[in-house]
Amino acid sequence: MQFDIQNTESSALYKLLTGTVIPRPIAWVATIDDNGIDNLAPFSFFNVVSEDPPHIMFSTVRTGNKNKDTLNNILTNKQFVVNLVTEDVVEQMNTTSQSVPADVNEFQLANVTPIDSIYIKPKRVKESLVHFECEMVHHYFIEKHQNGGACIIIGKIITMHIDDSILLENHKINLDKYKPVARLAGSNYSKLGEIFSIKRK
Repeated sequence: MQFDIQNTESSALYKLLTGTVIPRPIAWVATIDDNGIDNLAPFSFFNVVSEDPPHIMFSTVRTGNKNKDTLNNILTNKQFVVNLVTEDVVEQMNTTSQSVPADVNEFQLANVTPIDSIYIKPKRVKESLVHFECEMVHHYFIEKHQNGGACIIIGKIITMHIDDSILLENHKINLDKYKPVARLAGSNYSKLGEIFSIKRK
């Protein structure tokens, strides 16, 4: 079946896109507002952009033409932490996906531990095994939207924190101990499952 974008409702497009572009890594993004209130929220429109120098991107939707607190905070102070999600913290991550007032501290809501970053103000999630301290270098609001569209954030990674328990020799990651979780569609998530290798030609 063919779906012309112009003739397909946005709700259907969302289901088709999030159901086919899978699995998606989850950026558990920590920010801070001008009043010092910590914010923590998950985003699955997320990935690595470059390693030279290291940059990541994530996108935040603007349902009803409204910015999420995460976006407002980043546009204000240009800083954020990406915490990566594993099996051990997936329930806490899900707790922070709900919409709450801007003055609610999601670290407290999800009962996770905030720890200081080294170079930026937003906190890190202690229970996460990987943290990227980031500075925003670009943002772009998607144009010609019907309900608010989205804003793409590109962040330069200032420093990476990777727990010793998942590090192997030569900077490789022990996937058996890392146990990352990925986003599917609806209420569905996935673990790594079967892994296979194909050598590049």
